[in-house]
Order: sequence, then structure tokens, then C-alpha cells
Amino acid sequence: MPIKIPNGLPAAATLQEENIFVMTELRAASQDIRPLRIMLLNLMPTKIDTETQLSRLLGNTPLQVELTLVKTASHQSKNTSEEHMLAFYKTFDEVKHLNFDGLVITGAPVEQMEFEAVDYWPELCEIMEWSKTHVHSTFHICWGAQAGLYYHFGVPKVPLEKKMFGVFPHKRDYEKSILFRGFDDVFMVPHSRHTTILREDVEKVPEIKILASSEEAGIYAMATKNGRQIFITGHSEYDPLTLEKEYKRDVAAGKPIEVPKNYYPGDDPEKDPIVSWRSGANLLYCNWLNYFVYQTTPFDLDQLK
Repeated sequence: MPIKIPNGLPAAATLQEENIFVMTELRAASQDIRPLRIMLLNLMPTKIDTETQLSRLLGNTPLQVELTLVKTASHQSKNTSEEHMLAFYKTFDEVKHLNFDGLVITGAPVEQMEFEAVDYWPELCEIMEWSKTHVHSTFHICWGAQAGLYYHFGVPKVPLEKKMFGVFPHKRDYEKSILFRGFDDVFMVPHSRHTTILREDVEKVPEIKILASSEEAGIYAMATKNGRQIFITGHSEYDPLTLEKEYKRDVAAGKPIEVPKNYYPGDDPEKDPIVSWRSGANLLYCNWLNYFVYQTTPFDLDQLK
């Protein structure tokens, strides 16, 4: 939350340079408060798990958040009951006349397919185009980040020789990134994907700044200059046992899968996993909601540009 200071206080310039958010008395006196309207486009097959994980993080701030769950009309969920979908989810057609402070686009288990081969790709493109005029800041996760980078900027995804699977150390590429304010010098993030994006492809796009990366897992966080679009390649939202469920599922299916790195003590799947990313996950979503949504979104969403 911002600190309220007297109008004209000389410290304001210094605090702002240090990424400390300040609010003058004049602005504070005229500020109105309302819930942040966040739309969650849930593309994951395990929709209840994903909506729970993200709701937990979005709700762990002093800010009031009003969450709207949205599904694609062009794809029928096979892993979540129709009763649940009808009770809690809306289609894009039902909400496209509205404006939102924030939008979260999740990952999806379709990364080994060409984007255009995904059955809901045309609808997702429509949503991503709509977001540029109806959403103040969009937060893309994993395949959602790859899809956003490809649609908006033409950045391709590249297949990996083997699955990027585990929990990896990361560092900030941009030390002054306010999205990573309060983070340790090294922080852990889960990854679970068969494709990646290359630094050299991202660096060709002047609109995008690389914020954080991992020597082993590659680029992790990117954003446009004004934070209207944020791209996260990992899964900070994962529960303690999400990677274990994926590992045991693939083992049972006879798929070639390695033990997730840095997840079990000594990489021994007979031991209980260690959660090393929870604090960073909470701080990531708190920073996004505070600095890229709450602090800069217009009070009247009809004024979105």
C-alpha cells in the first residue's frame, strides 16, 4: 500500500526513485475506493485446483478483489463437471461488454501443439485483442505467456529436448523492477513445460523488458513498459503437491519423466517435497495487484484506454 505524505515533501522524489509508492494528501483526500475487478481466464484442465491456487494468491492482500471466472466457449472441459462450469463460469460473450482492472490468463497443457492447432485459439486471440482496450493489466502464465508473446509480438516458442520440470533458482535481470520489489536476490519458482522462449527472440522486441530469469529454466518474467502486459513463464501459483501429482501421473502413464529438480530432499521422491516458492508467489501477485492494477487503474473503468 502507498504511504501518504504531505504535499510537496522533498522526500517524495527520493522515495519514488527507490520504488516506494507515495500518495500526496491531495490525492488521498480525493481517492475513492472500490473492489478491483479481476477476470480469470482458466485454460487449465484441473480448473478447480487452478482457481483455488490463484484465488488464494489474489486474496492475500489488503485489497478487495472481485473475481470473475471465464471459460472458452469453443472448448468443452473434460476434467471439470458441467455443474461446476455452469454454476461459476461465464463465457467471454457474457463479459466482453465489461471492463476489468486485471486479467489473468492461465497456462494450458497444449504447448507441444502449434498455436493455430489449438481448438480455442481464435477465441483466445479475440480475448487477447479485447484485453488491450478493456483491461488495465493482463497477467499471462506459462503457456498463456507464450501465447501472449506470440500473438502480440510474434515471439515463437521452441521445443525442449526434455521437459523443464522442477523448482529452479531465479534472479532479477532488472534490479529496479517494481514487480519484484521485496524479493530476495535468489528466489525459487516451479516450472513444468516442454517448450521455451529464447532470450534473443525477446530482445528483438523493443516493447518488452526482461525482468527476471534462471540460468537453467530461462527467461521467467517480462513486461511491457507500462505494465499493461506481464508474461510469467513459470508456475508460482502451484500448490505444494502439484508437481508430485504431475510426476506420479506421468510415471503411471509410462511417459519419460525425470524426478522434478530441487523439489524432493536429495531429489528422492520417497520423501516429502519442500515448498521453497510460497513467499515469492505471494509477493509476486501482491506486487502485481498493488503496483500495476490498484495504483494506476482508473476509478471509473469506462475511462480505460
